[in-house]
Amino acid sequence: MKLTKNFSLEEFNCKDGTTVPEKYYPNVLKVAENLEVLREYLQRPIIISGSGYRTKKHNTEVGGAPKSQHLTASAADISVHGLSPMLIAEAIETLIEQGKMQQGGMGVYPTFVHYDIRGTKARW
Repeated sequence: MKLTKNFSLEEFNCKDGTTVPEKYYPNVLKVAENLEVLREYLQRPIIISGSGYRTKKHNTEVGGAPKSQHLTASAADISVHGLSPMLIAEAIETLIEQGKMQQGGMGVYPTFVHYDIRGTKARW
């Protein structure tokens, strides 16, 4: 199922094979819409490299935070071929400052960036 021009619901399914529960569709749609803005800005495809939605069991298995935004399909771990996580994070910060992406949580890791739509600024 298409969420936006370039993102499908399936990309956000839990890596254990569980589909995003319907009750979280509004969240995953908002994440996809924000990532669409980032994709347009970067002019490159964005890969949901780690997790979108996670079940509680899978979240525990991967060492996720107990109240992870992934549990409600409100987050995505992303990467972009040819760009470092730091450059991706800088682009997200720019777009948030311009009011084009929603303020939320962002964590920069060695191979990906976590972005979520919690609505308040959180950085790690």
